[in-house]
Amino acid sequence: MMTMHETAAITRRVLEKITPTQEDRAKVDAVTRELELKVSLACKQAGVSAIVRVEGSVAKDTWLRENPDIDIFMRLPMSIPRKNLGDVALKIAKNAAGSYPQIERFAEHPYLQLIVDDYRVDIVPCYDAKPGEWQSATDRTPYHTDYINQRLNSSLRAEVRLLKRFMKGTGVYGAEIKVGGFSGYLCELLVMKYGSFIETVQAFARYSKRVVIDIESHYAERQSELSVLFPEPLVIVDPVDMGRNVASAVQPEKLYNFVGAARAFLKKPDEAFFYPPEPEALPVASLRSQLESRGSSIVFLVVEQASAVPDVLWGQLYRTKRSLHKLLELSDYKILRYTVWSNEKNLSIFIFELESQVLPANRKHLGPPLERETESEKFLSKYAGNPQVISGPYIEDGRWIVEVPRKTTDAVTLLRERLADGGKNAGVADLIAKSIRKNLKVLVNAEISEIYGENGDFAEFLTVFLEGKPFWLKIQ
Repeated sequence: MMTMHETAAITRRVLEKITPTQEDRAKVDAVTRELELKVSLACKQAGVSAIVRVEGSVAKDTWLRENPDIDIFMRLPMSIPRKNLGDVALKIAKNAAGSYPQIERFAEHPYLQLIVDDYRVDIVPCYDAKPGEWQSATDRTPYHTDYINQRLNSSLRAEVRLLKRFMKGTGVYGAEIKVGGFSGYLCELLVMKYGSFIETVQAFARYSKRVVIDIESHYAERQSELSVLFPEPLVIVDPVDMGRNVASAVQPEKLYNFVGAARAFLKKPDEAFFYPPEPEALPVASLRSQLESRGSSIVFLVVEQASAVPDVLWGQLYRTKRSLHKLLELSDYKILRYTVWSNEKNLSIFIFELESQVLPANRKHLGPPLERETESEKFLSKYAGNPQVISGPYIEDGRWIVEVPRKTTDAVTLLRERLADGGKNAGVADLIAKSIRKNLKVLVNAEISEIYGENGDFAEFLTVFLEGKPFWLKIQ
């Protein structure tokens, strides 16, 4: 067990890497001033009254040196209809962006992302709304900035940076749909609540079932309401909006991974938690050998999809992943693990590890319990003289049973049949269904080798998936 002195030495070294220098600050300040002026001018040219201000981690001085994402917000009049907000804002943002490389993004509504002097800049619209009169999720952001700036000093800002870097290193940082992790604002609130990075880690290491934090005591007299309003395992009541859980976007898997990593760090602190080693993809020959000797069946659904903004794409990928899981599960396939990978351009791959690709030819079909006389009669009338029945009907543990042949005994056959039309009836999301109709490959085990060899990012992803063990367990 390391001493607190050794832990402090690690966090001190990390802070030196992640704290912006004066030169870093000067460069970021120059970019933000330039973009604020350009967006303000574009608003005036469009005849739109707006308050233009930098928000987010740069405005709160909690940004990481290696990742100074800049958010320029346009606070637009409430008179603009909600359905028009994105179009109005995009037009203004594009005029302000000029010749800078840009791409349209989408969260709750469209916004524009630029690359300026190697910095990523998001130009985001919101309404100039009063508290409680929110029209868009981004309306709260300026209030978040003001709230944090009034409460964080330089010491706490350093602690926020450490927590962000730890969460990045352990793969749980980022509220975007792809990650489903902790937002920067959430990190700031956690440090406010617990007082430091290490105390936050200690608090989550003690996690048991549910964490509820209400910094402003909005529900001090109404604790019983919290479980009804916010059923999630992690609840951080937004100080500026008591009806919102700041942690609602945190997927349970990310919360539990943070808990596990926190416990591992306290047991044996290491700089690798902040800066993990880069994964090394298995050589193709080693991959083939591992897949063929693994004992399970790994089924890959390879989809060459049309491009879409990341949040839309990942929303559809995750919805499709859940639907395919349900399809396989309802067909009696035992799923060990499953995931999805995408290059966010033209290729996505769903991965399902099954105990077995092939099932026995027959299955046991449970009928009604004997006390349900009407349902029992219907069951008997359907199966008693049915030539498809292999065995039964018979009574077992107080209910009727028959053994019948399966419609399909091969997972690959099942998937190809149910996805022949794109899988709309199987719950596949629209964008993915269109892509499946155009081009779908269903591969098993080493059949993925060619695609693996041609896609380095996918190769690293699959290597990590196959190993299964988080990198921080290797430090112990």
